[in-house]
Amino acid sequence: MTDLAAPGLLLAAWLAVAGLVFVVLLFLPAPYGRHARAGWGPTLPARAGWVLMELPAVLVVAALFAASGQVRSPVAIAFLLLWELHYLQRALVYPFLARHSAGGLPLVVAAMGLTFNLVNGAFQGATLFLAEPARDAAWLRDPRFLAGTALFLGGMAINWSADATLRKLRRPGASDYAVPRGGLFEWVSCPNYLGEVVEWAGWAIATWSVAGLAFALWTAANLVPRALAHHRWYRERFPDYPPRRRAIVPFLL
Repeated sequence: MTDLAAPGLLLAAWLAVAGLVFVVLLFLPAPYGRHARAGWGPTLPARAGWVLMELPAVLVVAALFAASGQVRSPVAIAFLLLWELHYLQRALVYPFLARHSAGGLPLVVAAMGLTFNLVNGAFQGATLFLAEPARDAAWLRDPRFLAGTALFLGGMAINWSADATLRKLRRPGASDYAVPRGGLFEWVSCPNYLGEVVEWAGWAIATWSVAGLAFALWTAANLVPRALAHHRWYRERFPDYPPRRRAIVPFLL
């Protein structure tokens, strides 16, 4: 096996797992939040579970950056800042702002999330900071970096705004749900997931890397089925649910 064949096979295997996850989640929504159900073993407090899942992504990419020879590269620093902007919010801000359901997060879900973030973080960091040579600062003016960063930040803004709307729907300590309205919620049931898909598509373009593309595909494989499940749930629970809304892509899906 050549040196080039091994990474190619690993990437193919990683994407094959993403495809399998996509198919499974179409029929079996991950058992947390509104899709929580019995039979998934012990649970963690939701906040602790989210921190446990997301914090490895913060740490592993930062560690790989620090261990690389690119700590003074403006491009590597820009990639790190984009990455950490997302994951510091997901690990240390979102869990404490969100109004979680009382059922907690199944330990098996937290373990799978932690495993994904370790593997994906290692893939992103190793590709961008170790395997690839340092990019010239001119990359920061490249249309791909500029467009990708704009998509990344725009998707993040959509995600954060939608999360804020959802938080306002639930009273402190309550476990009931209501129909979200306003903004992109008038067009899709899950603009928070749409924002995250856009965000990591932007990452793929800004980094122009196979690792970034793989993550964008993984994000869609995870969130598109969950958006479809949310959409069905809304329609079943609320008979007057707005009929023109789609699940995640306005007018299409």
